[in-house]
Amino acid sequence: MRQYILGCATGAAVLLLLMFSNLPTLSESAQTQRPNEQPSLPATLGLEQGYLEFDTPDFKLKLVKASQTIAALEPKSTAGFDFTPGDRLERRAANGFHHLGDITFRVRSDSTGSWHYYDTAQARQPVNAMAVSSKVLAAADLSPTLPADAPLQITRSWALDNDRLVLKFELKNRTANAVQIGALSLPMIFNNIITGRNLTQAHESCSFADPYIGQDAGFLQVTRLSGKGPALVVVPERNTPFEAYQLLNEPMRPAQTFEGAFAWLVHTQAYAEQEWKGVEQWNPPSSFMLVPGASKVYAVKFLLSDEIRNIENTLIANKRPVVVGIPGYVLPSDLDARLFVNYSQPIRSIDVEPKGSIVVGKEARARNGWKTYTLRGKGWGRARLTLTFDDNSKQAVSYYVTRPASDAVANLGEFLFTKQWYDDPSDPFHRSPSVMSYDREANKIVTQDSRVWIAGLGDEGGSGSWLAAAMKEFGQPRREEIEKYERFIDQVLWGGLQYKDGPNQYGVRKSLFYYSPADVPGYVYDPSLNWTTWTSWKKSDAETIGRGYNYPHVVAAYWSLYRVARNYKGLVTNHPWEWYLEQAYQTTKFTFSRAANGRWRVGYVELGLMEGDIFLAVLLDLKREGWTDKATDIENLMKERATRWRQEAFPFGSEMAWDSTGQEEVYAWCKYFGDDEKAKVSLNSIIGYMPTVPHWGYNGNARRYWDFLYGGKLKRIERQLHHYGSGLNAIPALSAYRENPNDYYLLRIGYGGMMGALTNIDQEGFASVAFHSFPSTMKWDAYSGDYGPNFFGHAFNTGTYLINHPEFGWQVFGGNVKLEGDWVRVTPLDSFRTRFYVAPLGLWLTLDSGTFDRLDVNKRNGTVRVGLSPATAHTSEARLRIQQPAKIAGVGKYAPSDKCAFERDAFRVPLTANLTWIDLTDKQK
Repeated sequence: MRQYILGCATGAAVLLLLMFSNLPTLSESAQTQRPNEQPSLPATLGLEQGYLEFDTPDFKLKLVKASQTIAALEPKSTAGFDFTPGDRLERRAANGFHHLGDITFRVRSDSTGSWHYYDTAQARQPVNAMAVSSKVLAAADLSPTLPADAPLQITRSWALDNDRLVLKFELKNRTANAVQIGALSLPMIFNNIITGRNLTQAHESCSFADPYIGQDAGFLQVTRLSGKGPALVVVPERNTPFEAYQLLNEPMRPAQTFEGAFAWLVHTQAYAEQEWKGVEQWNPPSSFMLVPGASKVYAVKFLLSDEIRNIENTLIANKRPVVVGIPGYVLPSDLDARLFVNYSQPIRSIDVEPKGSIVVGKEARARNGWKTYTLRGKGWGRARLTLTFDDNSKQAVSYYVTRPASDAVANLGEFLFTKQWYDDPSDPFHRSPSVMSYDREANKIVTQDSRVWIAGLGDEGGSGSWLAAAMKEFGQPRREEIEKYERFIDQVLWGGLQYKDGPNQYGVRKSLFYYSPADVPGYVYDPSLNWTTWTSWKKSDAETIGRGYNYPHVVAAYWSLYRVARNYKGLVTNHPWEWYLEQAYQTTKFTFSRAANGRWRVGYVELGLMEGDIFLAVLLDLKREGWTDKATDIENLMKERATRWRQEAFPFGSEMAWDSTGQEEVYAWCKYFGDDEKAKVSLNSIIGYMPTVPHWGYNGNARRYWDFLYGGKLKRIERQLHHYGSGLNAIPALSAYRENPNDYYLLRIGYGGMMGALTNIDQEGFASVAFHSFPSTMKWDAYSGDYGPNFFGHAFNTGTYLINHPEFGWQVFGGNVKLEGDWVRVTPLDSFRTRFYVAPLGLWLTLDSGTFDRLDVNKRNGTVRVGLSPATAHTSEARLRIQQPAKIAGVGKYAPSDKCAFERDAFRVPLTANLTWIDLTDKQK
């Protein structure tokens, strides 16, 4: 059982973190320590003076007596659990460490001159306790812990409002001049310190915070790593909008097992004028002017949801505005999207920025008071809807408008096989011809990087582009692109990146590029790059085969061309389909086989591997082809891993100490071998770090914050928006949804993650590794990097989902829907148009060849009419698979009404020059 301490990862991971923790200076108290190195500083919090303890309806609250900041916030429904890092309180008792109850601000006299920064954690002194009465639990004047020249007097109170805990600050201008508050932030300190804990301890003790940066309707949700139990929801009170979210500089610096401490920003104009100048923020920067003697109150309220899925219900019960977007907040321009709004206040106006980027229409109300709006994207890129209610509160909803999904993917393919196509026969590293990493700022292929794998077609950072190319051809095959890809396989992959003979046959080397001047005489390495660190592997290091994470990429390349060669005519010509499936089988077998000494030949294979679903796909195809012995080989190898996972409390991880990608493969094999309990553990973990909020960047965004170090151009620890965790974690989320079609939460996070991968693709087709979320940056990284696994998740998952929601009625994710009498008519508009799920029937339809043009569902008798696109030069028949992963009461087995040949678990449907219709009916009716 793995019980290693998180934060004590392999030397390579730790060293890279030490090298590349390039954090921006975000406050005046910047520290210089290395990542996760906590200096020995004198304690100033006043723990020796004791604590104040309170019992509220939701929480056991513990305050440090001297500072009146939170020492513990324990939900009463979960004994022994604390949302805050109370168990690290003594280590965080020095100046510079923030706690719940602290405040920072920037102010200036009148509206001109320099901004002055103040922070209650910067030079602590005991606060002046104040008398309390009624529902106020504790109150204090914070003047002693602020400099004497602070122009604001700040009093803070902890109180109960309708039995809910409230943190309130009153700011009073005590000077003779007007004071402009240009920045105001409330540190939101929760226990995301995974460092020094094993996996079990981390999942039991730690939480992740996800922001909905939505102005007055914004909130911060704090969820346990396990995904189980209660969730904390922090909401604004008294005109305290959630305007931005920012990393705090503290003595303990962010690292792979500590994302850092963050603050809720209410006003941001001072930052927008300085550190963030010229950067488009999620919301317009604001400030507030206090005239002499005037006061202003800011407050947040702490709500408790019994589970993550019920966060929106908790908000509604507490009279907070809630919106639900279908299909989410990524908006391809050919979709008719919906926005459902639940709030007691009428909507006075809806503003769109940029103007005209989204067209908004109004529909009849849905059930239970939900207001309904239609949305149609008209621009491209980031867009913001601002709802203004009659009570003058505002709600910001962040969208990302893309090209139609199929067009975006086609653009991706064109960019990969033109701008990113590297064809240089003289390359001494034998990387030609291939699809290589790209630098969008320089608009050129990355032929050199001191992280040699990025330029060497290895790791995720270097294999990402050719992996994305493989999955694009799997779903949208084009003859001219496949011709190039076949050259890549025969001239670079097989026999180059992958050994084709010798004792390491089928082994995958770490990189084709390396730093060994003696081995490539005459080659000029870029002198501006630092070639002195461990990331600049020598030739012997690059040739090793021990990194298990490199193998799924190779298997995916072979499997994709197998599927195209098997199901389409004349697209793949260099080898027959059998060759590609054999290559996928042999590579899989090598990956998980043991050497003569009994040890695995490849490292990390005891863990879940990212894109590990590809191994299951190979196994299923081996079975369909009747390759029984080979299927048995793979099944036995995988069963050994699944048996190991069954014995572990949290059976996922990676070469990193904690990760959000191992869950994908662990879920797949646990389900395959019938271990539903362990599969649920993996799924719950995903729910813990993959939120649904009204924001394209965070909705369905699985938590990733260190891989800019490995695959990005701007190298730093930073929350990545739609890095590959989004696409990969969407696979188990949507798979679980298809088995539980009433669990709309799984559909929403899964579809959000799957669609997130489209936002990385720019208007010309370049796909970035991820979006930089720090307010000082707010842009896509310039490197293509490790985008490939993200697109793998998209390609493995993309489809159209038809639901009949109890409140919203008939809706579709990934298409457009019309109701005509007894018929629900759907036009699929997802990227590939080869998958369709009819949730009310639990019916999962997929095509190995051909595409869906339209699907009609009869509400009365359950008949499903499938309209298949016309035949093409390469597609004379469709191959339709019918699966029913959900058990729906009263629904029997579906099959075509007309007799169709059945082969490899699919019905063969001849196509015509026009639309081909086939009816599917319940054979029990």
